Amino acid sequence: MLNNKWFRAAIPALLIHCSIGTVYCWSTFKEAIAEKIGMSTFAVGWAFSLAIFFLGMSAAFAGKMVEKDIHKSSLISCLCFTAGMLGTGLFIQFTTGVVALIGVFVCYGCIMGIGLGIGYLTPVKTLMLWFSEQKGLATGISIMGFGLAKAIATPIMEKIQSSLGISAMFYILGGVYFLMMMLGHFLLKKPEGWVEPDDERSSFRPLDMFKNKVFLGIWLMFFINIHCGLALITYEKQIIGTAFAGTAALAAMVSIIPSVTAAFNALGRIGYSTVSDKMKDRNTVYKIIFTSCIAVTVAALVPFAITNGSKSVILGALVIILLCLVNLGYGGGFSTLPALLSSRFGMDKISKIHGLSLSAWAVAGITGNNMSELILKSTGRKYDYILIATLVLYTAALVICLTMVGKKSKEQ
Repeated sequence: MLNNKWFRAAIPALLIHCSIGTVYCWSTFKEAIAEKIGMSTFAVGWAFSLAIFFLGMSAAFAGKMVEKDIHKSSLISCLCFTAGMLGTGLFIQFTTGVVALIGVFVCYGCIMGIGLGIGYLTPVKTLMLWFSEQKGLATGISIMGFGLAKAIATPIMEKIQSSLGISAMFYILGGVYFLMMMLGHFLLKKPEGWVEPDDERSSFRPLDMFKNKVFLGIWLMFFINIHCGLALITYEKQIIGTAFAGTAALAAMVSIIPSVTAAFNALGRIGYSTVSDKMKDRNTVYKIIFTSCIAVTVAALVPFAITNGSKSVILGALVIILLCLVNLGYGGGFSTLPALLSSRFGMDKISKIHGLSLSAWAVAGITGNNMSELILKSTGRKYDYILIATLVLYTAALVICLTMVGKKSKEQ
């Protein structure tokens, strides 16, 4: 009775991804960490960049292990992720200064980041095997869980912080996520009868994939989508504040819109990937993402061009639309990727290829928000220059999407 696609794929994937997706709650407690250990928020912020970097790189190198044994990989993910959380709490509670900062880098950035990457990758192929006719829906369900984790966990984290302190938050949630991920570990199972190809004769060479025009194109457009998304998402409040400057709606917009954009991020993860199941070519989703982002970025530049104090809520709404569609495409880019890769390269080595493509996430985790920071420093905090930079990059991504990714091949 329990041996079906929901209990053996969807539910365990959600348990794992709803746990590890809390990495995006970083802004909820980064200032509390900085204050507790006596370091600047800028210095502490590198822990998040390291977590995303190790997420992408561990996924890139863990593909072979995930292909061979999903139970080994799900267990490693659980242990690394929860050990990273508990270790972060210990260093925050018992050390300060540089020692605490290094401890947070190692535990939250490196150890937890490794758990993130392996856990993110582990359920994906199993989902696509169980949902063979609805690969987009399957990966959308799981990766939506990764996006929803922030909305679910943020109020819980805030409540625990205010009542028991920042260290207790890491201890309590580390224990809760251990139980969730272990349950997912025990439930996760590939369909009966599926046998992995003999890896001993595998011709898969990771570096050779970057010589493949189609894979390189997918890697580049995936990187650009994440890079631009992070460049804008990490400065949402500031961009909204500038767009609504001088209007009566400023305070309301700054407080409400981040929750709205988070909902669009989750909607994109389930929506775009599900729609891709109905399309002849899953690459069409990326054409839609990049075209829509180009259009709304051009429109959103209008409020920033007005300097005579005549800004209005209507003009500010253009910026809100931009942030919503960027979040929509950011989430959709993640969830549609595995199905797109399977349509180009088949299912046999999908975990390895998907993992390798996630190295783009690792690089974008370092470059996205830092590009915005460099632009702001060099232009005197002018946010319109961030929009111009992302407009150029989205245009490049669309060109890559149209010329390098190629046509659909037979899915395996």
